[in-house]
Amino acid sequence: MTRLSLEQRQRAVEPVLAMAQRAATLIARLYEGPFEVSYKSKNDPVTNADREANALLCASLASEFPGIPIVAEESEPHAYAGFEHVDTAWFVDPIDGTREFVAKNGEFAVMVGLAEAGRATLGVIVYPVDGRAFVGGEGIDAFEVDASGARKPIRVSTVSAIEDAELLISRSHPRRESLGAIAARRGVRKVTPCGSAGVKATRIATGEADVYAQPGRAGMLWDACAPEAIVVAAGGRVTDARGVPFDYRAANLENAHGFVATNPALHPQVLELLRKAELERRTTP
Repeated sequence: MTRLSLEQRQRAVEPVLAMAQRAATLIARLYEGPFEVSYKSKNDPVTNADREANALLCASLASEFPGIPIVAEESEPHAYAGFEHVDTAWFVDPIDGTREFVAKNGEFAVMVGLAEAGRATLGVIVYPVDGRAFVGGEGIDAFEVDASGARKPIRVSTVSAIEDAELLISRSHPRRESLGAIAARRGVRKVTPCGSAGVKATRIATGEADVYAQPGRAGMLWDACAPEAIVVAAGGRVTDARGVPFDYRAANLENAHGFVATNPALHPQVLELLRKAELERRTTP
C-alpha cells in the first residue's frame, strides 16, 4: 500500500485511538487478577495479557485498514514478512514494559505506530493503569486524552542546557547505572529511572521530563515508532544514539544503536554526552 494522504492519516486517529483504548481496558482487567507469565528468553517475560491485547489490536487494524502489514511484537514473523518492501506498515507493542506489568509498578503502555516511507507518521500510546492516552503524528498536532476524555495539546520542554535537564533512563537495562552515574558527574540536574519506552517518551512529549536516552540496544522498531511520532509532533527530536534517524523499512527490527528523545535544544548536547559516556565505558578497566 502507498502512503496515506494527510486526510487519511487524520481520519485514522480516532479508530486507532479507540483500538488502543480497548486493548488498554483489557490489559487493566487482567492486571488486577492472576495472570500467566512465561519467558521468551532470560529476563524477557510475556503474559496472557500481551497475547490477548496483541490479537485484539492486530484484528482491529486488519479490519479497519486492510492490506497494511502489522509488525507486532507477539505475532509470528511470517505474519508480517516482507513489511520492509512496502511503503506503509503498522508497528504494535501490546504491552510496552512487560517487566513493569509483571512487577506491578504501573509503568507500561499500549503502543500503536504507523510508518510510511520508512518514517514514523502516527503514534498512539495509552496507559492501562490510569487511562491517559497520547496521540501525534505528521500533520497531526500532539495531544493528551485524560481518563474522562478531555483533550489538551502537549509540547516538549523549553530547557536549553543539559545541566538543567531531567534525564530519563531505563529502569531495567543493564547499562542504565553507568549512564546515570556519568550523567550525574557531568552535571545533569536529575536522573530518573523509568520503565517502558512509551512512558518515557510521553513524559518527554508533555514536557514532564527533558531527555530520554538509551545507549546500546534499545528494543525493537515497535518500541520506537509510536514514541517517535508523538515526540516529534510535540516539537521534539528523535534519533538513535548516534544521531541517525530510524528507518522503519529496515529488515532488521532491532534498534541496535540506542534511542534518544529530547527537545531540539538539548538533542546535540545529549548526543555528545552519550559519545563521552561510551568512550568512558570503553576505556574504564
